[in-house]
Amino acid sequence: MAAKKLRRARLSQELCERLSRHQITTCQDFLCLSFLELMKVTGQSYYDVQKLLCKVSRACAPKMQTAYEMKLRNSVSPSSAFLSTTLHSLDKVLHGGVPCGSLTELTSPPGCGKTQFCIMMSVLATLPVSMGGLDGAVVYIDTESAFSAERLIEIAGNRFPTYFDSDEKLFCMTRSIHLYRELTCGSVLNRIMSLEEEIISKKVKLIIIDSVASVVRKEFDTKLQGNLAERSNFLTRGASVLKYLAEEFSIPVILTNQITTSLSNGVAIQADLVSPADDLSLSEGASRSGKREPGCVTAALGNTWSHSVNTRLILQYHDMPTRQLLVAKSPVAPFSAFFYTIEKSGLVLQGGKDQTNLTLEGTNPALQTIRVRNSALKDTLPDAALPKTTGETPSNTSNL
Repeated sequence: MAAKKLRRARLSQELCERLSRHQITTCQDFLCLSFLELMKVTGQSYYDVQKLLCKVSRACAPKMQTAYEMKLRNSVSPSSAFLSTTLHSLDKVLHGGVPCGSLTELTSPPGCGKTQFCIMMSVLATLPVSMGGLDGAVVYIDTESAFSAERLIEIAGNRFPTYFDSDEKLFCMTRSIHLYRELTCGSVLNRIMSLEEEIISKKVKLIIIDSVASVVRKEFDTKLQGNLAERSNFLTRGASVLKYLAEEFSIPVILTNQITTSLSNGVAIQADLVSPADDLSLSEGASRSGKREPGCVTAALGNTWSHSVNTRLILQYHDMPTRQLLVAKSPVAPFSAFFYTIEKSGLVLQGGKDQTNLTLEGTNPALQTIRVRNSALKDTLPDAALPKTTGETPSNTSNL
């Protein structure tokens, strides 16, 4: 709450402009100054500064509410509590969809559809409330240059053909998606810190960062002294601001993560940066000396980050056309699993597949193992699922 802008603390515009000239823009900036410093920058008396401190403190202090008030608000306006994924079985387990007011993380090996899911949710957020959307804009922070406007239009047109029945409606939807390409930790954090006023002015109803791990891993080598502390500081600070924005404006925040391989000897390998052919050896565990060791593929960024997110969804490989979606962590849902494919319309759940062999590895969602792609799949797939020697690929994998 201390990240709230002073303009929203009901201070006069003249005072806010005066404070901003001293780089004092948030409640936290204001409350960290001493009485003498505040008297100097505001030009006001001790008594007036005391009143300002009380006013700013009240503005950023968390408001108490009862469980009854929360339940009543969600019952009156269900759309303000969840953003439907239109994956009906998943929505049912999550009690409505991706929760508003909290952080939802999506993690998987490369190629499982994290960006496809994010693009699909971008379309859904722009839909009218009557269709399960939030009737608002989307801020999409792309750190991997993976966003595709063409894919956005394709998903919208194929998932909701009756609603997006003209180019005008499609183009109107694309104007509600505000894309930012941020390639460093500093630029991502600065963008997050500046989102409050943008949420108000553009009526933003969904924030997406795809992905958090991409910039963190490029800049912080945890083997170097001090880097681990700096990385943790960046992650906790970013998560804190995002949680404030989610709670203050009651909007969902979706973040994507990558995978890592933890071995029994403490070595961690960045599993998503190796070739697909090596994924099997990673999931089984391999040391640098080439010997097999017990290990598993898990979500990246460590335990501290796993506690920062409220909901964790895992996408993993099952067979060539089919993937599996796991609800690994949720305050409202049990551990659940669903099979899906990636089509022109985005993610589509598949029914009828056997899920009896699914188990939860341990009690900590941060340690849930993730199934990666491997060459052994070739031995278990029917010939129809394998690419033809002529270079043709199955129709349902051509849109990945």
